[in-house]
Amino acid sequence: MTENSLNLNKLSLLEVFQVCDSTFPIGTFNHSFGMENYLSDRRIKKAPEFEIWFKNYFDNQFKYSEGLLILLCMQALKEGDFEKICKYDKIITMSTLATETRNGTKLIAKQMIRLLKGMYGDIKTIVRYEEEIKEKRCFGNPAIVFAAFAFEKGIDVEDAFILYGYSIASTMVQNAVRAVPLGQMEGQIILHNISERLFSIYEKIKDLDEEYLGASMIGIELAQIRHESQESRLFMS
Repeated sequence: MTENSLNLNKLSLLEVFQVCDSTFPIGTFNHSFGMENYLSDRRIKKAPEFEIWFKNYFDNQFKYSEGLLILLCMQALKEGDFEKICKYDKIITMSTLATETRNGTKLIAKQMIRLLKGMYGDIKTIVRYEEEIKEKRCFGNPAIVFAAFAFEKGIDVEDAFILYGYSIASTMVQNAVRAVPLGQMEGQIILHNISERLFSIYEKIKDLDEEYLGASMIGIELAQIRHESQESRLFMS
């Protein structure tokens, strides 16, 4: 490998990591995905309770939703089977019971597409996915957009999974710092712990098929649904 190609690989990794930054403006800072309901019910009070919720979220909802979705979409892109992308989009959307969570996911996906097109121009798979969304043949999910971008940049499946998981974790920790409230040091310790956990989650789902896509934990989904009628709210979901 030449020095030039090595630098290009490093640049691609950096470009993908930029999308994973919690400051990347796609709107995730407006969503708690059910955490705020646990705060309202006082089931989360401080860092220890938040970390328990956080681990459960990743071990269940993330694991079988966006986490598995990344792996399945990367494989479909490798096979050149875009119809599977649309199929997975429908499965994951229909499996999301909470209206706010469903709508929030669509908004984040659309904003991610808009930003990536503004930064990199027309990326074939992302442009096609956008067209499918506009024609209402797909709903829109940020994990699918991210998988398409990571695939275009030559990132392997495991790295794409870890990077996307980190992006979700980093944003949710920052949201918890604002809402729980959580100290910055406590937040970074929790983020470190969940980052290590991502590798074991990957090992557990790397060979799963679409039959597991959308499986979730009832308690987390109920909290997301209850959030819709919650009187005092900082987040949209």
